[in-house]
Amino acid sequence: MSSSPSASRLTAALFMVIVLLGTTGPLATDMYLPSFPAMQDEFSTTASGVQLTLTTFLIGMALGQLLWGAFSDRWGRTIPLRYGTLLFVLASIGAALAPSLPTLIAARGIQGVGAAAGLVISKAIVSDVTSGPRTARIFSILMTIGGVAPAVAPILGAAVAHAGGWRAVLWVLAGAAGLMALGSFAVVRETHPAAARSTGALFGPLGTVLTQRRFVGYMVQFAATFGAMMAYISASPFLYQNVMGFSPTGYALCFGVNSLGLILSGLISARLALRVPLRRTVGVALVILLVSGLVMLTLVFSGVRSPILAVVIFFMVAPVGLVMGNTTGLALEEVRRTSGSGSAALGCAQFLAGALVSPLVGLGGEDSPVAFSVTALVGLLLALGAYWSTSDARHRPRRA
Repeated sequence: MSSSPSASRLTAALFMVIVLLGTTGPLATDMYLPSFPAMQDEFSTTASGVQLTLTTFLIGMALGQLLWGAFSDRWGRTIPLRYGTLLFVLASIGAALAPSLPTLIAARGIQGVGAAAGLVISKAIVSDVTSGPRTARIFSILMTIGGVAPAVAPILGAAVAHAGGWRAVLWVLAGAAGLMALGSFAVVRETHPAAARSTGALFGPLGTVLTQRRFVGYMVQFAATFGAMMAYISASPFLYQNVMGFSPTGYALCFGVNSLGLILSGLISARLALRVPLRRTVGVALVILLVSGLVMLTLVFSGVRSPILAVVIFFMVAPVGLVMGNTTGLALEEVRRTSGSGSAALGCAQFLAGALVSPLVGLGGEDSPVAFSVTALVGLLLALGAYWSTSDARHRPRRA
């Protein structure tokens, strides 16, 4: 491949590496969750102590994306990606060997920073080598694959932990990090030529993309939609079992149906990307989500606690697959020259929204759906408002 984006191609090998770069970080988030009790026993600590290993990883992922995004706009994609994946490998080995909880917490934080390189730079590479509807199509496919990873990760992690203990899970993640590093060195070639790279202050491009009105609108819409989705994920065990009275098996079945709807909508989005304007697809999906949120809140305040809520929740989840990939494509199209920083801003906003929303849904108690309904609706209202803010192109600013 040439070093020029115009001559670069999204080959099958490069696409496979991009999938690996984009999914290994999320796998590292969810795969070890079933091992929390075993980790708590080994380190003789509390549940909240073990939870810190997840918190530090997420913080590392959020802040790391800003760092690697700035690096990739300044020095190109390959060098920061290779350093980041190597850091991910070393931190993963350190986590697997950690002799104490504080060491594990620190290793997980560094692991998050390293994993962020693959997450943010893989998106920038896609933006470098594709354009327009094709960019959104690729992102829709990647988001669909990324949606499967969190559903599969706990099951895979439980199986590995059952066979070899919780440290075996971390060794599997270290192996996946090694594959990321191998792919980064063997397959990825530079897609961001020197002539297009940023100069001046390291985080100057990040400040520049945050002055682009349409980009910021798409970023807020992206984060708010993800926040509504995280409200569902965080509250789902209590919604289905405590509120609607489903058994654990029934909850798993409902969660699986919703995940299938999300995956199918992502695939539909990928097919529509080349035929239907991206904004139209996003707008229709956001309206469906908002109407579903309003129906949910109305039913909740009417005292409904029956399984009919499960039907409404499906329509609050499935259309998200029509939003995330398309919004990523629309946002990065606005800041094509600094797509590394643009991708970093999107990812950081996404993780911060998730971190903000997760504790809010529990404020009403585990037997009340009110906090979930209000939180999700506020997120969807914010998402639609941000979407509308991007529609006026008369004063469209110069791209970053």
